[in-house]
Amino acid sequence: MTSQHPTTQTTTTLITGGNKGLGRETARRLKEHGHHVVIGARDAARGARAAEELGVDWVELDVTSDASVAAAAREVEERFGGLDVLVNNAGIAGPSTAVDQVDAAAITAVLDTNTVSAVRTIHAFLPQLRRSANPVVVNVSSGLGSFAVRADTSRIESQVPSLAYSASKAAMNMITTVYAQFLPELRVNVVDPGYTATELNGNSGPQTVTEGTDAVVAMATVGPDGPTGTFTDRHGVVAW
Repeated sequence: MTSQHPTTQTTTTLITGGNKGLGRETARRLKEHGHHVVIGARDAARGARAAEELGVDWVELDVTSDASVAAAAREVEERFGGLDVLVNNAGIAGPSTAVDQVDAAAITAVLDTNTVSAVRTIHAFLPQLRRSANPVVVNVSSGLGSFAVRADTSRIESQVPSLAYSASKAAMNMITTVYAQFLPELRVNVVDPGYTATELNGNSGPQTVTEGTDAVVAMATVGPDGPTGTFTDRHGVVAW
């Protein structure tokens, strides 16, 4: 691991699933914004390699494990003195099968990784965030989790039978609104990157990772008087 030691004025930002795809590009861009970036990676070798290439720090972090998340929280506290911004980016696509082939085990795994993990991580880092002068949480969701988007037959999302993934992202949207309502000292927002070419979708999306991280970066850099409880993409407000 690298050993950067940020000053007290530096914004320390943790990005889960930060060693590839949208997480990696978010790390690169937030570093350019002057953030002290820490990427969380489940695979230590990949995390170390990505951190070295990006010039950022990293912690080993499996968002599906209570013990791993707790250990990462302790490490961030000990090495960097606390956390200002948490980007809950880690996620899985789940089964690419017909809706009638999705069983309970499959949907449970996706919900745990995509939604429960965000609660797990927020809970572990909340004491540090509460000590920040400008605490921010960005939850990465999807238009596939929007009731309005899925109902719009002109949108590609309405044609995707992503039962588990859509359920997990709809739940992510709801936990964001509840956190924002009851933790008013934090800025808690949810974003839709849009259909972006990443490993998650076999690099099939038409957007670049830079375009896909526009909304993430925008919400990760809001000030204390910035929005909270919102759902946006790179074009603006997304309907719930």
